[in-house]
Amino acid sequence: MTCWERKIINTARGSFEVFVKGEGNPICVTHHYSEFNHTGDYFANSFTENNMVYLVNLKEAGNSGKAHEAHELSMFDAVYDLEAIRETLGYAKWTFAGHSTGGMIGVIYGIHFSTSLTSLIIVGAAARKYANSSAECIYHPDHPHFDRMQHLIEVLKRSDLSPNERERFSKERTKLSLFHPDKYDEYFSLGIHKKMSAPRMNFFIREEIIFDVTRELEKISTNTLILSGRYDVQCPLSFSIEMNKLIPKSELVIFNESNHYPFLEEKMLFSQVISTYLKETVSY
Repeated sequence: MTCWERKIINTARGSFEVFVKGEGNPICVTHHYSEFNHTGDYFANSFTENNMVYLVNLKEAGNSGKAHEAHELSMFDAVYDLEAIRETLGYAKWTFAGHSTGGMIGVIYGIHFSTSLTSLIIVGAAARKYANSSAECIYHPDHPHFDRMQHLIEVLKRSDLSPNERERFSKERTKLSLFHPDKYDEYFSLGIHKKMSAPRMNFFIREEIIFDVTRELEKISTNTLILSGRYDVQCPLSFSIEMNKLIPKSELVIFNESNHYPFLEEKMLFSQVISTYLKETVSY
């Protein structure tokens, strides 16, 4: 497996650790509270064959700069940070692709900066709070796996876990969001590993409670591809259907044998959908 090239991008909004891989048109990928490293990211890998992918550690993640004010950990501020990175790199436009909370950041990106985006790809995400909106969501108190998921999240915030402990708890947490949990080792076989930024996760838990940008989705003017696993327990399909109805130039693709990770659970189909979409919509 080829490692990702590490770069520090110094912008007017601070310094950011960015990992780069691939060649071609630029695609930015990030997640609200993941800490990426040279091993990369399974979702970001989906785009590296035909594109130059920039995998961004936001503030308080990895070796990116610290947040001096609490609001700097918000999804809204994250969008402004990504814009600063794009400008520093010299791109007039790029594609943004986000999975889960990365997709939520992408929605805000599209609302406020569609003119900076050649296209927007949102996978397994939502445009409003999801945890207490649907009992189909594993973060809803009525979901049968709610208590176990909450426990695993708290455990993974700890800094004193051994590598083996972190791997074991992380694996259990991920298996709760797979259509075929028994295929975990097959899906996650590349030695990619990442951590969780506790400050960012803690801020997100508060931010998600009041998150709702559905009334602004009509402002997204860039081409938007929405992808969802039919059995997604983190951001249930209903939220992707809602976004598709409200975003003008959007297309929804549903993966019928996937939970929260269609880019692994139906990898070949996911790659085909992405490749076709980018060829048809992105022109420079």
